[in-house]
Amino acid sequence: MRKLLLLAALCIPAALSAVTQNSADRIIGIYLAEYEGEKSKVSIFKEDDGTYTARVIWVQDKYDKNGKLKTDEKNPDKSKRNTPCDQIVLIEKMSYDSKKNSWTNAKIYDPVRGIRANADCSFTPEGRLKVRGSLMGFGMSVYWDKLE
Repeated sequence: MRKLLLLAALCIPAALSAVTQNSADRIIGIYLAEYEGEKSKVSIFKEDDGTYTARVIWVQDKYDKNGKLKTDEKNPDKSKRNTPCDQIVLIEKMSYDSKKNSWTNAKIYDPVRGIRANADCSFTPEGRLKVRGSLMGFGMSVYWDKLE
């Protein structure tokens, strides 16, 4: 009986860790995002350090009216201004907070305005990903639909 209790005591933390891991990885996938009249697909993936990153992988209108590929021309980091619009990193360093059931401590980049802000992500009861950016007391939320 003691061996059984000891075995159970050793297995419970591992099982709880696996549940938390699965909850955290729930954010991984491809999402349809609409913002300022632009439709795009965003991939959220896990980095080697355990944080999550969101990167644009497809843009509906990726060419301007002259047929030129749109780039990240408003990026405050001049070295990134030639990044194609379908390769822009939107969110970096998201980490899962199991107590809040959300992904926090992230930075979000708005390529339409060229600004960075703090970001938090969580799922709505309907299963949409709520992406909230805030800067200097002002905030805005957008909702992404998971495709896969």
